[in-house]
Amino acid sequence: MKTLSQALSFGGTQSVHSHAARTTGCEMTFAVFVPEHEKGQTLPVLWYLSGLTCTHQNVMDKGEYRRTAAELGVIVICPDTSPRGEGVPDEPDNWQFGCGAGFYVDATQAPYDANYRMRSYLLDELPALVREHFPADMDRQSVFGHSMGGHGALTFALSNPGRFRSCSAFAPIVNPMEADWSKGAFEKYLGPDQAAWRAHDACALIEDGARFNGELLIDQGTADGFLESGLMPERFAKACEAAGQPLRLRMQEGYDHSYFFISTFMDSHIRWHAQRLDAA
Repeated sequence: MKTLSQALSFGGTQSVHSHAARTTGCEMTFAVFVPEHEKGQTLPVLWYLSGLTCTHQNVMDKGEYRRTAAELGVIVICPDTSPRGEGVPDEPDNWQFGCGAGFYVDATQAPYDANYRMRSYLLDELPALVREHFPADMDRQSVFGHSMGGHGALTFALSNPGRFRSCSAFAPIVNPMEADWSKGAFEKYLGPDQAAWRAHDACALIEDGARFNGELLIDQGTADGFLESGLMPERFAKACEAAGQPLRLRMQEGYDHSYFFISTFMDSHIRWHAQRLDAA
C-alpha cells in the first residue's frame, strides 16, 4: 500500500492511499479519515460509497464529514467507484457505464468480469487491508452512500446480514433493474437474464426475503432531477412496508442531487450511524 497524501483535519488525519488490487486486477485508490485517538485504541468504521462519475475525491472535498466524524470518533472510508487504468475495459463517452460506474457488482460477462468486481473488492479485499493498516474495529462497521453508492450500500447491507450495524443513503438508486441509468450497465456486467440482477436490486432483495436487522435511513431531495426516472424511492418504501422492513424515508423539500444536498444532511447521517456503532 502506498500513501499518496496525508493532512491534519479536526485533529485527525485525512489520507489517500493506493494499492495493487488482486480482485480488480488494477491499482485502486481510496481515502481514509482517522480521528484523533489514544494509542492502541480502535475505532468503528463507516464506509461511504460514491455515485456515478465520482472517485474518492468528490466526497473528500465536498462531503463535509470530518468535523462530526472527529467529534464522534468514527473512521470514514471512501473507496473509488470502479476499477481504472490501462487495460480496464471502458466506454469513455458513456458516463453510466465503465470507469466511474462500477455499480458495486461483480461482473459475470466478458470482458468486464476480469476487472469489474467491486462487490468482492469492497466486501473482502479492502476491509482486510484496512484491518491491517488502520486502527479499525471491524466488528463495528456501517455503510452509507449516494445515488449509485446508495444502491451499493443498501444491497450490501441487505445481502450480508450481521455485517453492518447500520445503513443509510442519500438519493439511492433503489430499483436499478428498472431505472434508466442502470439497466444498460446491468446487462453488460451481469448478462441478459434479469433473474441474475435481483441480487443487486434493493427492491428485489426485499421482495425476495432479504431483511436488515434494524431501521434503514434514506434522505431524498424533492427537486432531484433524477427522482422520477432513476431513483423512485416510493418503490422501495412500498416494498419495505409490505415486508415489514423498518425504513425512515425523509423527503427533503427543494433539495437536488448534488453535494449541496449531501453535505447538508451528512452530519445527521454520521450521528445516526455513530449511535448504532456505539461510538464515543
